[in-house]
Amino acid sequence: MKRFLFFMFLLLVAELVFAQPLEKNHPVNFAQVSVNDNFWAPRIQRHAEVTIPFCLDQCMTQTNRVNNFAIAAGLKKGIFKGVFFDDSDLYKVLEGVSYSLRHFPNPEVEHVADSIIMLIAAAQQPDGYINTYYTINGLDKRWTDMDKHEMYCGGHLIEAALAYYDATGKDVLLKVATRWADYLCETFGPGKKDWVPGHEEIELALVKLYRHTQEKKYLDLAHFLLEERGRGIVSRPGNPGYDQNAVPVKDLKRIGGHAVRAMYLFTGMADYASAASDPTYLPALHSIWEHLTTAQMYVTGGIGSSKHNEGFTEDFDKPNREAYCETCASVGMVFWNQRMNMFSGDGKYIDVLERSLYNGALAGMSVSGDRFFYVNPLSSDGGHHRKPWYGTACCPSQLSRFIASVGGYIYALSDDAVWVNLYVGSSTKVAVPKANTEVTIAMETDYPWDGKVSMVVMPEKPARFAVKLRIPSWCESWSVYVDGKLVKAKVHDGYLTIDRKWTKESGIVLDMEMPVKVLTDDSRVKANEGRKAIQRGPLVYCIEQTDNLDMDHARILKGDEYKVLSDNALLPGAKVIQAQKSGLRFIPYFLWDNREAGRMDVWVPAE
Repeated sequence: MKRFLFFMFLLLVAELVFAQPLEKNHPVNFAQVSVNDNFWAPRIQRHAEVTIPFCLDQCMTQTNRVNNFAIAAGLKKGIFKGVFFDDSDLYKVLEGVSYSLRHFPNPEVEHVADSIIMLIAAAQQPDGYINTYYTINGLDKRWTDMDKHEMYCGGHLIEAALAYYDATGKDVLLKVATRWADYLCETFGPGKKDWVPGHEEIELALVKLYRHTQEKKYLDLAHFLLEERGRGIVSRPGNPGYDQNAVPVKDLKRIGGHAVRAMYLFTGMADYASAASDPTYLPALHSIWEHLTTAQMYVTGGIGSSKHNEGFTEDFDKPNREAYCETCASVGMVFWNQRMNMFSGDGKYIDVLERSLYNGALAGMSVSGDRFFYVNPLSSDGGHHRKPWYGTACCPSQLSRFIASVGGYIYALSDDAVWVNLYVGSSTKVAVPKANTEVTIAMETDYPWDGKVSMVVMPEKPARFAVKLRIPSWCESWSVYVDGKLVKAKVHDGYLTIDRKWTKESGIVLDMEMPVKVLTDDSRVKANEGRKAIQRGPLVYCIEQTDNLDMDHARILKGDEYKVLSDNALLPGAKVIQAQKSGLRFIPYFLWDNREAGRMDVWVPAE
């Protein structure tokens, strides 16, 4: 009897542990945030006016992405044209359309999206399967090659469908996505077909669908697919590490393989852990993160040094001119690091998110909004430029869905606190549960050009709660005032917490000093031996030939002084850095290749 009671006690403890939410906070959805600053707001508007129409046109008239659906539906005759994963690009663009419509309602764009969605629905098979490559080339060949991205495409379908339903209330695409997910649940799982998706993505998408529907079978399938990895199922003959299939995911300790696939996998693992309140994967995620950020991440937040595998090689192998640093991987770093912050409440994850956002990801799109980088090197001989589109167009379509959702990374919420993660001129209204009140926060700032941030906190009724301000790791000196009075508080896990009873409209001023920093890389990075880089605030800077004609003799000098100057011709509000002794002029890395063609370097030879 005692053994039985002890066993029941252990079961009860395990049930309580696994039932407890793992998260320290939850992101405030971008739809609840109004971005109104001089940095992101114009970019989000340009995304709506330029990027979205441009990407739709590429899918509709310049390539066969939309036409493939018409052929698969039997509405046209023809053959499949493009790459076998092209469906995913159209889905990502539709997701971007959805986010854009939340900010900028546009009946014409919505009508175009509706017409495309009708084609997608017509192309779906009676059993729920949808993939134009296999529908056109022969359904008998489906599920014969784990690296043919069937589930990857379907994952992006689910994400697009949820976003479009949220933006418009229209459920045609959501019904397609749900039928697809139901088909997967009937086909794969314990006692059914085994499968290891060669390109991860479906896992996080299924968790999103579970959160929307509360249908546990979608969460269970996500878990099944995660658990299939590292169990001896051959997804890529001869190289199981390429798609993170060498060991069970809970046993992963180091980063490896294809960079984008890794980011989707880790995001999916985190999403499952959150939705299931299951901490099994968290030790692996923490271990991988430490290895990645210590030995494999570039100063720009870019990851994946090798073109050969679009991913990782040995530790501290970070070439500059040959750096791959795929744009999609930097966006993936934003996804994953937000989840890691959500679990831990540690600002170090937002530090990495911010680095990847302002440098690695933002560099992927031109100022004009219609030219894109697939690869983001840290040095160029003058021949590397953004392009309108790519045969493999994952990066343009990725940016088409990412830029409009940036507002979703600014704020987070916990039971008793509002977290300010990114400093972006914006406003939001959230309900703080324990305070039993709604709170409006309005933020004004010229960040990332300036470190001063002003906020107004407006509770609907007097209540006690905390406002947690992230103090970035780049910031060594700061001050905070509430209603004009200096606040003295220690920073814990990257946040300064102002916990008080808020009785009326109150003003917070955070002033972060933003000096120019000269960086030295880890001595184990041989490519940067004898070189230094420049950073100010969250922005990494570079030199371009159009400003520095004699690139062969460019040098960062000891004891040089740096002057911060405005350059509205480069970008309204932009700050450039002028070295007083060497004469070098540095511009933000994300802005390079927007002017005359020429050489570029982030890491510059130094005295």
